[in-house]
Amino acid sequence: MADNLTNTAENRVTDWLFGTASIAPTLPLKMALTTANGTDATNGTEVTGGSYARKNISVAAAVNGSVTTSADLIWSGMPAATIVGWEIWDSATTPIRWSYGLWDAAKTVTTGDDFKVAAGGWTFTSN
Repeated sequence: MADNLTNTAENRVTDWLFGTASIAPTLPLKMALTTANGTDATNGTEVTGGSYARKNISVAAAVNGSVTTSADLIWSGMPAATIVGWEIWDSATTPIRWSYGLWDAAKTVTTGDDFKVAAGGWTFTSN
């Protein structure tokens, strides 16, 4: 996926590369689900309602610029929604959105359904 870093993340990586700032996000990173995708500069429309809440995401060390989920992510008790994308946020007091993207296909869930991203079912590539 090309250019899936937010403007904030791009600036922090550039600052880190040139030694003007640290880029470390506040851990844990969390995955949010969206019903409308955002852009580099604007958030997508996050799912709300039901038992939905952002989930902690865990990945192994990057290989060739990519990381993949290392554990299942399961959202139980979802509200009715059509989920089109994802966003990665940190856990700062004022959270920072680091990355975003679309799923390969939209997924419609009805009230009470589960939404699952299997281990290995999500990959982030920085190149």
